[in-house]
Amino acid sequence: MSVSTHGLRVKTRSPVVRAAVELLSSMRFSISLLTIICIASVIGTVLKQHEPSSNYVNQFGPFWAEVFAAVNLYSVYSAWWFLLILAFLVISTSLCIARNTPKILADLKVYKEDIREQSLQAFGHRAEAALDEGPEAAARRVGKTLAGGGWKVRLQQRSNGWMVAAKAGSISKLGYIAAHSAIVLVCLGGLLDGDLVVRAQMWMAGKSLYTGGGLIADVKPQHRLPPGNLAFRGNLLVAEGQQASTAVINQANGIVLQDLPFAVELKKFIVEYYSTGMPKLFASDVVIHDKATGQSTAARIEVNHPFKYDGVEIYQSSFDDGGSSVKLQALPMNAATKPFQIEGVIGGSSQLTKGQGEGNDKLTLEYTGLRVINVENFGDGSGDGTGTDVRKVNLRASLDASLGAANKSATNKALRNVGPSVTYRLRDAAGQAREFQNYMLPVDMGDGVPVFLLGVRDTPDEPYRYLRVPADDHSSMDGFLQLRAALADPMLREEAVRRYAAQAVDPSKPELARQLAASASRALNLFAGAASHGSVDDHRGGLQAVSDFIEANVPQAERARAGEVLIRILNGTLFELEQIARERAGLPALVPGEKTQGFMTQAVLSLSDAQLYPAPMAFALKDFTQVQASVFQVVRAPGKNIVYLGCALLIFGVFSMLYVRERRLWVWITPQGDKAHATMALSTNRKTMDGDREFDHLKHKLIGAKD
Repeated sequence: MSVSTHGLRVKTRSPVVRAAVELLSSMRFSISLLTIICIASVIGTVLKQHEPSSNYVNQFGPFWAEVFAAVNLYSVYSAWWFLLILAFLVISTSLCIARNTPKILADLKVYKEDIREQSLQAFGHRAEAALDEGPEAAARRVGKTLAGGGWKVRLQQRSNGWMVAAKAGSISKLGYIAAHSAIVLVCLGGLLDGDLVVRAQMWMAGKSLYTGGGLIADVKPQHRLPPGNLAFRGNLLVAEGQQASTAVINQANGIVLQDLPFAVELKKFIVEYYSTGMPKLFASDVVIHDKATGQSTAARIEVNHPFKYDGVEIYQSSFDDGGSSVKLQALPMNAATKPFQIEGVIGGSSQLTKGQGEGNDKLTLEYTGLRVINVENFGDGSGDGTGTDVRKVNLRASLDASLGAANKSATNKALRNVGPSVTYRLRDAAGQAREFQNYMLPVDMGDGVPVFLLGVRDTPDEPYRYLRVPADDHSSMDGFLQLRAALADPMLREEAVRRYAAQAVDPSKPELARQLAASASRALNLFAGAASHGSVDDHRGGLQAVSDFIEANVPQAERARAGEVLIRILNGTLFELEQIARERAGLPALVPGEKTQGFMTQAVLSLSDAQLYPAPMAFALKDFTQVQASVFQVVRAPGKNIVYLGCALLIFGVFSMLYVRERRLWVWITPQGDKAHATMALSTNRKTMDGDREFDHLKHKLIGAKD
């Protein structure tokens, strides 16, 4: 029996119904649906799912981002058309199974012993031989031999002889049923464990998506699913020392809440690190409180080691901040802002009152994140950092860098923990916000001058841009801030110019001293962004202002030399300004040297970049009390076992169809005098060399036929 690829042919007068049923139950329709699902799965794998819409706009542009959103490519596996295709595939494959299974089961019982002896002459594997025994004895001997070799045998006595019919490998036909049943089971399990149950609850139970904000406890019942929900997959965030019993299920246009039959209390969140500072273990010590019985069960949940309770599996998904408290120091970035300290909780916000912000602008400080561990790669991209040196050739190292695993990097990695950082947003009265990330400790970037990194970005899609503030001799930003404040004071700038001119020029040359003082004053005022009256206002300063002045007032041929002279004067004046600032703060003067030169070089660059800092102040992390939280994924997946069964059937079906050959053997034995004559034929569903060898073996063993 061969499996047919056409569909069911129902008896009805409507040709449309006949054609629809035939198409739906045909194998070609099932294969087409399976192909579409495979293509959609590839799209869902390549294209990141459930990302913020702005990410897709940046990647594809506004037009195509909207087109892809319209066809739900950003949530392929929960798209209505994907679920519809799955449903049709289940129906179509089920009809294919229903159409062919009765024929297969009936064929398993058939030995085809009624085949005519003349038909054996048409088989490709055929042999004849004379036997030294009677027909009945020969037939029984052949049948017994085949049965001993694993064949199923049936003997038939006819008026003119004996027919021995045998078959083996019939399990390959069951492979068809198993493989197609596996497709149905996997699809059913996927539908059951997907969003279908949640959507059915929303359609039939009057549930709706929640799109607002606020506390979970304040969300109304129409946005909540009952604890007895058949299948769900949601996220549960629990802070240390607290309990949570409501999971959040994300949907395309909002969320729906899933009430759990128990509450999860996080006793302690545990994270262990490698020597490089990279985390190697996430674990949570929890207590499960059953709402129905009041029973408490302690457990530890680790990555890849979930805990199952009341049919719900709890996975360690990630971790987050559970409401850490932070103390921030406001660092003024202009003369109008005064330093102050402020405290807050991660996830909360503070209003900056008048006098804290710039002018009368109202600012909202939103505390968004605290990271205690920050592991960064400080390795260079040049291998050993020595460049190409013919005197230093290491052939083995060169080969190792070029060969080996595909994921091996040719660049060196120097992973280092740079300490805590705080992330916050400053939102203005119009609702516009920028995000900032500031590190608590100075970081040595490799040039010998530790710097504080003050990061800023306009949107979450952009990388941070960092202002590098040099650390002073006390590993703080005070030295830079004192210099920044002194630069904004016209009187201190004049004093710095006077000192610089007095030290740089011989006292016997007062005219030269006045000219140098004028040049130094011009350079320092340009760098400070001061107007002609000497006060710092909205004029843009920094090195760019000095460059613009040179381009506007110096011929092109003399710009390089003039720039060198002006920068040398500016550096000397700023050094004197730093000395004045330290005197006013009661600190000892800086001692000229390599360390001081590195500090001043980075300070000049930082002062120039600070002109572009988009906020009147930066907030430095001074102290914090960390409260950690675990993010669990809670899953009730009754379809999982169905999928496992489907996978087992698929493996069995594929292997039985590919590696098990169905064979049928007939031996026709007729009397020839007082002896017998045998005609033997073999039929197989696939012509292979194994089949040829098996037939040669059988014909010698059963009837003694020779090649």
